[in-house]
Amino acid sequence: ALPVLEASLALKRRYWSHDERSILGAQENVSSCLVILQRYDEALVLMRGIHARKAAMFGVSHEDTIGSGLNVSHLMRQLRLWDQAKSFVRDLLPAARRSLGPDSNITLNLNVSLALALKSDPKRTRDGQSLNRRGVDETLFSSQHRRRPARS
Repeated sequence: ALPVLEASLALKRRYWSHDERSILGAQENVSSCLVILQRYDEALVLMRGIHARKAAMFGVSHEDTIGSGLNVSHLMRQLRLWDQAKSFVRDLLPAARRSLGPDSNITLNLNVSLALALKSDPKRTRDGQSLNRRGVDETLFSSQHRRRPARS
């Protein structure tokens, strides 16, 4: 599947170079395939480029830009790049809360991503572990609570 997706991307770049959204979509497809193949390093490089391009096209507060940032943070965590993941998500969260709202699925997933990076980082201090654990539990509870539909 990867060679087909790469060929599709090459064709879009050659014949539809003016259609940046189409090219970004094809790049996202290649990146998703790389993730499935567990080639996370390559997928991260591609997703960072996609995120940067979306930020330039749409602005940092656009839903597509923030969503691509969430994908980048997932790949950073997959590669155990804890410090980068925490810093990256902390930079994304204010724009997500401001433009999408605190109850948006993307914002909630960014909170979960940050909580998991904090929890998983082996360099966290012993004193910070209990604080991080409490913060992780509160974030996860808050996210799960907000996702549930209201009962009648």
